[in-house]
Amino acid sequence: MKKLFLIPLLLVTAISFSQEEKEPVVKKHELKANAFNLIVFKAADFSYEYLIDSESSVGASLLFNLHDDSSSYDDGPEYQEEFAFTPFYRRYFSSKYAWGFFIETFGMYNVQNDYDSGYYDYTNDIYVNTNAKEESSNIAFGIAVGAKFVSRKGFAFEFFGGAGRNVFSSNDRFATEIVPRLGASFGYRF
Repeated sequence: MKKLFLIPLLLVTAISFSQEEKEPVVKKHELKANAFNLIVFKAADFSYEYLIDSESSVGASLLFNLHDDSSSYDDGPEYQEEFAFTPFYRRYFSSKYAWGFFIETFGMYNVQNDYDSGYYDYTNDIYVNTNAKEESSNIAFGIAVGAKFVSRKGFAFEFFGGAGRNVFSSNDRFATEIVPRLGASFGYRF
C-alpha cells in the first residue's frame, strides 16, 4: 500500500519540477518625444533608446529648432542650436529594469546660426555689421542627470537636465561655449 501511494506522489513531484517557468519578455526599445523643448523652446526633439541591460542603455536624440528668427516679436527663450544630433549613454540606479534615477554622458554635434552677424572688431575699435547669415558647426561633450518612469503597458515618462561644452567650433566669433541638455519626454517602450 505504501508503494502504491509513493509511486504517484513521485510522478507528480517529477512532473511539477520538470515544468519551466516562462521568463517575462523584456522590452528593449524606446521612442520618445521631448514635450518640454517643444513648449518652452519651440524645438522638435525626438529620441531612440536601446536598453542594453537593466542598468544601462545607449541612444540618440535629434533636435530641430522651429523658432522663427524673422518674426518681429520675441516669443520666449530659444536654443542657439538650429540642429543637434546627440548620442548618449545612460546608467540607471534602481532595482527595476532601466527605471528610476540615471546619469547620462553625451556627445553632441550641433549647428548654430547667427542672423545678426555683427561683431566688434577690437583691433580697429569698430562694430562690423555684415548683414549675412553665418553658421558654426560644433562638437560638444557633457553630462546630465534625470529620472525615468515606465508603466506596465510600456508608457514612459522621463525628465533630465544637464550641460555640455563645445570643444570644437568652426566659427568661434559667435558659437556658444556651453550647450544645454534639457527635457521632459513622453514615449513608449516596446
